[in-house]
This record gives sequence, C-alpha cells and structure tokens, in this order.
Amino acid sequence: MTTSRRAAYGRRPLSWKACMDNHVFAAVILAALLHAGWNSVVKVGLDRVSTILLLAIAQGAIAAVALPFVDRPAAAAFPMIAAAAALHAGYKLFLIEAYARADLSQAYPLARGAAPIFVTVISVLFLDATFAPSALVAIGAISAGILLMAAKGSTSGRMDGHALFFALGTAGFTASYTLLDGLGARVAGTPSGFVLWMVIGDTALLTAFIALRHGRAAFAGLRPAWKSGVAAGAMSLGSYWIAVWAFTQAPIALVAALRESSILFAALIAAFVLREPVSRWRWISAACIACGLALMKA
Repeated sequence: MTTSRRAAYGRRPLSWKACMDNHVFAAVILAALLHAGWNSVVKVGLDRVSTILLLAIAQGAIAAVALPFVDRPAAAAFPMIAAAAALHAGYKLFLIEAYARADLSQAYPLARGAAPIFVTVISVLFLDATFAPSALVAIGAISAGILLMAAKGSTSGRMDGHALFFALGTAGFTASYTLLDGLGARVAGTPSGFVLWMVIGDTALLTAFIALRHGRAAFAGLRPAWKSGVAAGAMSLGSYWIAVWAFTQAPIALVAALRESSILFAALIAAFVLREPVSRWRWISAACIACGLALMKA
C-alpha cells in the first residue's frame, strides 16, 4: 500500500456520526451470507474441537497463500494484530466450552447477539461515537431478535450457569476482537494485511493450545473432512475479511450488528435448503432481525 493510502486510513477518525454507504451495507450483507454459509457447510460429523480446529487450519492455510499478495501492515499495528489473534483464539475456545454445555441453537445466538450491544455501549462511552435514533433502534432490533432465538429457539430448556458463563464470555471475546479489529485495521493502513496476519496468528495459537490439551486425538479425523473444511474456511475468511474492511468504512457498532444478520440467513438456509424444522419463535426472531436491517438503511 502506498504512503498516501496509509495516510488516508490513519486520518480516518476512530468513530464518527453513524452512517453506512450502500456499497458497504451490501458488502456486509454478503459477509453475513458467507458466515451463515460456512456454518451450514461445516457440518462434517466431527466433534466440536476438531471442527473448530479444521476451520482454523483451513483459514490459516488460505491466509498463508494469500499473504505475499497484500501490503504489509504498519509496524505500530503488529501488537494489535497479536492481541486480536489471542482474542479470536479465546473466542473459539470459549465457544467450544459453551457448545459442550448447551444446545447450539441457544449458545451460538446468545454469544453473537449480545456482542453488538457490548460494542455499541463501548463505542459511545469510550470512542465518542454518536448514533442516530434509528441506528440505535436497528442495533437493538437485530440483537433482540438474536437473543430471542437464544431464549426461545431451543427445546432443551434453560441454560445452566456454566453454559451461560461461557456463552456470555464468548460474547465478550466477540465484542473485544470486533473493536480491536476495527481500530487495528485503521492503524495498519491495510485491512487485508491486518486480516491475513491476524488469521495466521490465530491459527498458530489455537492449534498449539488444542495440541497441548487434546493431543493427536483432535487431529485424527480431519483428513476425510478436508474438502468441507476448505470450503468453510474460505467462506469464513471471506466473511471476516469483508467485515474488517467495512470497519474502516463505517461505524464499528453498525457493522457488528449488521454482520450478525447471519443468524437470519442461517434460519432461512435451515428452512429452505436443509429442510430443517423452524419453530414459530425462530420466525419471530427472524422478523425482528429483518426489521433491524430495514431500519439500518431507512
């Protein structure tokens, strides 16, 4: 990236009055579709640990191949890249623990739905962000729809305290890395460089931790599922790449909330592609999310 382009990113304020151009909105919707898509593709019959490991390895391999073709981040961004990698790895490990203690249809929406609220509150309190009332209502509607899905979208009953701890902890990691990704990409001067270096670091940390904790057993069944893993990894990396670029173009809280519309697309894929039963509550949740999307561009 040229010096002038780096300077342009560097001059971009950390927060500004809420707005989102149409092309950014469309790109984040695509990111949400990709996110829903990889969650559908990744059903490869592995246990949760091996599934997350396969996804991470696939992402890391793709990032390593692409790395020589993007600009190197500014030196000041590398500590932020390292911190973001640790947060992303922590997010995945907490998500595994949440899945071990609660139904996926409860744990995942709770982990994702609470994050935009955290990001919005932090943006207002510490980043001097301002939002139009319609933007705040849109963020609230999207998060409310997702949280409603967590509360009513499962037949497994109320989550116990440990499951709730790990699900909310996952949301905390999500909010933290979302803010750090947004700020770090601006400091880096190259969203692409930030993304690829962070993904490689995330993969290294997560793989090392799982290897130490679970040994060879976590790696044993990966080979037969590698095709699904590569497809899911490519979609996951593409979704994240678009989101980080969008963080440099629009308020982080708006992008974070819009990206979680992936829950809506996942419900539609489940109903119309996978032919899975979708409860009345999930359709109500989906309607809340759809209303939030409409308000965001009102």
